Amino acid sequence: MNGNSNTGKIALVTGATRGIGLHTVRQLAEQGVHVLLAGRDRDRADAAARELRGEGLSVEPIALDVTDGASIEAAAREVDARHGRLDILVNNAGIILDDGSLPPSQQSLDTWRRTFDTNLFGLVAVTQAFLPLLREAASGRIVNVSSILGSLTLHGQPGSPVYDFKVPAYNVSKSAVNAWTVQLAWELRDTPIKVNTVHPGYVRTDMNNSGGEQRGEIEADEGARTSVQMALIDADGPTGSFTYLGETLPW
Repeated sequence: MNGNSNTGKIALVTGATRGIGLHTVRQLAEQGVHVLLAGRDRDRADAAARELRGEGLSVEPIALDVTDGASIEAAAREVDARHGRLDILVNNAGIILDDGSLPPSQQSLDTWRRTFDTNLFGLVAVTQAFLPLLREAASGRIVNVSSILGSLTLHGQPGSPVYDFKVPAYNVSKSAVNAWTVQLAWELRDTPIKVNTVHPGYVRTDMNNSGGEQRGEIEADEGARTSVQMALIDADGPTGSFTYLGETLPW
């Protein structure tokens, strides 16, 4: 990857005012991409984009709440009016609401519904809204940020790294993201658009916060690397894959 080959590309990253999303914006911009930093709170998006622009990076804020259809449509209209196309969509926004003290069968339906509203239905809605703009690009790229916790294979395999890590609403929502990725990649198989899902790693972020302490093995900048790699793949790159830093993960 180099900045010259990516100059002129336009990317949008959801859930980008902090954590992995913010580092994804930074790293894409460092590669020469003009990045739309999307967040639910316009003021926070403005502040984050202003800081990155102060570092000489090409970043523009945009308000986008993935659980609000009107917000999604307004953002799509705004991108269409300003740019007329979108080269890269990184569906990064996500939440984890499971109560770690409860087993899978006792998580509330409200937890399931709210988790899926953001992690799956919001992701699908954003993709549907921006797909016409991705079709206007020479080679559109869609990156869905999932998790190794969405791997059905590993959850059913005693002794695997995730076998005993049951946060069911979150895990199942990410399994569904993986399944959606396969469906969409099939639909777009004869187009220049590539659709892939990624595991960012076990990242120290606010989402992995327990009792005021951030858990995780790597920092957020490292967690953004796989998203950036897959956003910038060339025509020979994969589609319909589930990867972490180039390693294929089991579904």
